[in-house]
Amino acid sequence: QVHVVESGGGLVQAGGSLRLSCAASGRTRSTYAMAWFRQAPGKEREFVAGISWRGGLTRYADSVKGRFVISGDNAKNMQYLQMNSLKPEDTALYYCAARVTPMSTIVLTNPAHFDSWGQGTQVTISS
Repeated sequence: QVHVVESGGGLVQAGGSLRLSCAASGRTRSTYAMAWFRQAPGKEREFVAGISWRGGLTRYADSVKGRFVISGDNAKNMQYLQMNSLKPEDTALYYCAARVTPMSTIVLTNPAHFDSWGQGTQVTISS
């Protein structure tokens, strides 16, 4: 069994910053890709950012480009999301997702390509 745990959420004012962390542990020796998704009340879950260890590919949703930076440590099965210039519309429950089994092509924006998920960490931005 693989455990995925997020941390770092909280309440900040608009314009502020937060750093989310995610760790994958348990019956896995490595992850192949990791990503962040978020879901706001009354809205569908959406892709935020992702990183593939194969070639170090990163992807961002248009809404966060230039404000969020994803990074990670493949050896430790960890990823981070540095969120700057936060806006009220960034308020959501942020989920960490990991791909822990081999897959020929991982589409970072596709939640179905991730097989381990955390419980989420709440991010609230006040105006």
